[in-house]
Amino acid sequence: MSTTAPWSRRAVPLALCAGLAQAAALALPGSGQPAWWLQVAALVVFARLLHRAPGWRAAAWMGGAFATAWLAGTFWWLFISMHIYGGLAAPLAVAAVLVLALFLGSYYAVVSGLFWALRPANRALGALFFAALWLLAELARGTWWTGFPWGAGGYAHVQGPLAALARYGGVYGVGAVAAFLAMLLAQARVPDLHRGRAWALALLLAGLLGAAALQRDCAVQDCRAPQAPPRAPLPLVLLQGNIPQDEKFQPGSGVPMALQWYRERLLQPHQALVVAPETALPLLPAQLPEGYLADLASHYGAEGRAALLGMPLGSMEQGYTNSVLGLRPGQERPYRYDKHHLVPFGEFIPPFFRWFTDLLHIPLGDFRRGALVQPSFAWRGERLAPNICYEDLFGEELAAQFAQGAAAAPTVFVNLSNIGWFGNTLAIDQHLAISRMRALEFERPMVRATNTGATAIIDHRGVVVQQFARHERGMLTGQVQGRDGPPTPYARWAGRWGLWPLWGLGTLALLAAWAARGRRRAVPGHTG
Repeated sequence: MSTTAPWSRRAVPLALCAGLAQAAALALPGSGQPAWWLQVAALVVFARLLHRAPGWRAAAWMGGAFATAWLAGTFWWLFISMHIYGGLAAPLAVAAVLVLALFLGSYYAVVSGLFWALRPANRALGALFFAALWLLAELARGTWWTGFPWGAGGYAHVQGPLAALARYGGVYGVGAVAAFLAMLLAQARVPDLHRGRAWALALLLAGLLGAAALQRDCAVQDCRAPQAPPRAPLPLVLLQGNIPQDEKFQPGSGVPMALQWYRERLLQPHQALVVAPETALPLLPAQLPEGYLADLASHYGAEGRAALLGMPLGSMEQGYTNSVLGLRPGQERPYRYDKHHLVPFGEFIPPFFRWFTDLLHIPLGDFRRGALVQPSFAWRGERLAPNICYEDLFGEELAAQFAQGAAAAPTVFVNLSNIGWFGNTLAIDQHLAISRMRALEFERPMVRATNTGATAIIDHRGVVVQQFARHERGMLTGQVQGRDGPPTPYARWAGRWGLWPLWGLGTLALLAAWAARGRRRAVPGHTG
């Protein structure tokens, strides 16, 4: 007790601060930019504390504290949707955010305790073991209970030395490498600076990262293949209605405002692909004014015009869907994409939680789920694959589109979002980084049409080439160059097997540490 209590008084506040630093690394307050160096530094501090913990219970408590601070600091803006727009009392909204962070943080508490109890004596193997456990915790958070991977550590690395690894391991692989490096740095000692082995390891890691960066640059520039004549860039008009979220579904204010504004912009003589965001038209087709959709279909029957519109579809008998309607010349019926990955509490009510949703004044609905793989919207030689709102968090689900073969793989991803629920907060910047990571993973551009921001065009290198001002009403006019090259390694394996290869790697590392536990006890000076 005498040794644990002073350690806890010092370590837990440091772990909380490190967790908040990791949250800030995903989108720095003020600039909204990711900071890869801060994410690694935050994990180094945590890993150092974890390594010095007096026991596995203390390690688990500290892992939970770090993760709870990190996650609450990442998605605190859920408070806005529940309190400001949902009418939930402020104390209950705060409690809901903290409970969610605590629940998801429990994964990291478990792996922190396991690391302390089972860590190998060898420092390099210990860093590998820590990275594997951290990977398992991230995977569990991103997949169990429908998954909520928002704020994964890898998103801080959409720019920086680890960005080149996204094409191989995706965001979870990048996060695992960052965890490995952080634990290596945390275990480093001053005498190590005079050892050739430490410098050899550092040079090897630097060489591997450099080779990955060079190989990625070669891949995105197609330098290994004969240069084919590039397709003409696709002209774009991305609409941002900036309809106030508290009025968006009100029949006397937001609904007529949205219908009028989007109709006027959609019927302009654009020779381009026009994209309107999620639920831009907030009514079912049968509820729209007479002739509304017919006028749009007639307008986009002209050559050189196409549109993707966010709106709900369906009926009481068939069920309702959060969908994208596609209009273009020569089609027998409109293109349709139905959202596959639905949002708990927003688009479906989990079992036993009806009491919670009854406390909110948000237009909730139990929507029907679309298929995992749906056809792309074909236009001007491009295969445009829509995804709605936070569907672009689930890269493994977008990767399933590449399992159909090169002839059906997307050439451009199109995200239609409305995160006006979260106000003018860092949620906008965090979501932009998520879309940038998808572009890095698949080396395909991502265009985003949103209600309040970030409406943007992201190229196949994950670079934001154009962005419209946030919380303003208007149009972003630009162009995107589709990509039709070979799928990335990540697209290949995740498209075929999902995240199971990463689950397998993490589990093998855990079993290896368990098998070596007897040898670890024989190491002189080990206190476990």
